[in-house]
Amino acid sequence: MADGMTLSRRLCLAALPLILMAQGPAAAQDLTIGVGTAPTSVDPHFHNNGPNNSLTMHIFDRLVERDARARPMPALAESWRPVSDTEWEFRLRRGVKWHDGRDFTAEDVVFTFGRVPQVANSPGGFGGFLRQVARVEIMDPHTIRVHTRQPHPLLPVDLTQISVIARHVNGTATEDYNTGRAAVGTGAYRLVSYASGDRAVLARNEEWWGGAEPWARVSYRFLSNDASRTAALLSGDVDLIDQLPTSDLARLKNDPRVVVSQIPSLRTMFIAPVHSPEGGHPQITDHQGTPLPQNPFLDIRVRRALSLAINRDALVERVMEGAAEPTGQWLPRGAFGYNPDVRPDPFDPEAARRLLAEAGYPQGFRVVISTPNDRWPNDARLSQAVAQMWTRIGVRATVDAMPYAAFVPRRTRFELPLQMAAWGSSTGEATNYLVNITGTSNRQRLTGSANMWRHSDPELDEMTARAAATMDDEGREALLREAVARYAERVPYIQLVQLTNSWAARRGLKHDPRMDERTIAMGVRAEP
Repeated sequence: MADGMTLSRRLCLAALPLILMAQGPAAAQDLTIGVGTAPTSVDPHFHNNGPNNSLTMHIFDRLVERDARARPMPALAESWRPVSDTEWEFRLRRGVKWHDGRDFTAEDVVFTFGRVPQVANSPGGFGGFLRQVARVEIMDPHTIRVHTRQPHPLLPVDLTQISVIARHVNGTATEDYNTGRAAVGTGAYRLVSYASGDRAVLARNEEWWGGAEPWARVSYRFLSNDASRTAALLSGDVDLIDQLPTSDLARLKNDPRVVVSQIPSLRTMFIAPVHSPEGGHPQITDHQGTPLPQNPFLDIRVRRALSLAINRDALVERVMEGAAEPTGQWLPRGAFGYNPDVRPDPFDPEAARRLLAEAGYPQGFRVVISTPNDRWPNDARLSQAVAQMWTRIGVRATVDAMPYAAFVPRRTRFELPLQMAAWGSSTGEATNYLVNITGTSNRQRLTGSANMWRHSDPELDEMTARAAATMDDEGREALLREAVARYAERVPYIQLVQLTNSWAARRGLKHDPRMDERTIAMGVRAEP
């Protein structure tokens, strides 16, 4: 890792006391946060995406938490240890109360693990993080043993993604969480109200086991328009905003009313073709508008050609305005599993044209790139820039940009054959992406839980499984680097850039930026 600490060493931090930012109850104050993308639900197991996770992180806790640098630390579990290669013991924190005053116990953890893979209509859930859990044994009300199907050294890391819910709450349908009836957590804040597409209002949990937060009330507003979000900060309507428009970044850094915080992101942006054997899609046609009889993206030469046609340096300079860097993989330098030998594809349009001709498309074809226009920094602008680059090699691309709320259901129904996409490996290591994004989807969604593009590579799946079962850190990282190299060779998705996460707060506030890009009130403090 970048700091020379092995993943095993980081997991040993569980034996240390939890160091919290909270400094005890402070004077009652309100905090208003403006986020660029609205969550799709308050159900913490419904949709594994950044906006949902950011909101639900206020209300629910996990057995293991991650700090802003994606390092594991104790939360509802005070400590954990491997009892054998296939058995982990977790000692649960005593005295923790649910928001309704009931006691948190091991029964709640067992109930949570049973619910996660069964959430109905999930557009991309959390089952992959529990894929190796065979059973959970309750030793006493505050001790559990998790038995895994095979050696699984990353279990504590995986559990940083699983919000624990209350067994005693009646009604665990997703709508029960959205109405607030089931939104009973152990977290730092209680849910007061949730209005889809508008805001959530949170109240401080005075009995939080981590110590009461300084903000008595948090208004968590959903402001998808970039200009409106920036204007709300500068006018004083909100105290903190995320997803800073790159066009405003330099101005905000020089504004004396504002403090900008930044950190390298765990999120990569890429173009994802659907790996479906069916042809005849109206968004993939010849130059006369006739749908192609076969899906051209199944041919590796086409995918390589499209990658070689992209000038990533230009994307960083002209579209992202420096708030990203070119990449050929999905983790920043220094992360566990990052392969320093895998570099972004060079910009080589001539080689791209040759590969298209070899694949049987000497004149190219037409395609539509579907993209949200309010989810990731410059998502629609990036799509437009890529479309122009592809058009120069004969692949005449147009862009269909839409709000994220409209994009998600269409993506889930496989209506969009070519999409702008992004993923943040919130565990901070390479397995997360390999299991959830490139992994072959199965009926239980234990792998490929966020694979929206029907990609399947059995050899890559096997490489991932071997790495995930390797207890030795050095051996596991070597295997993960091999998997990264195969990914780069096969080009299942076309990597573009690694983001830099940016926030802006009113002067007088101190914000702790997170590599996982989550925007949380627990990371904001008033300057002394």
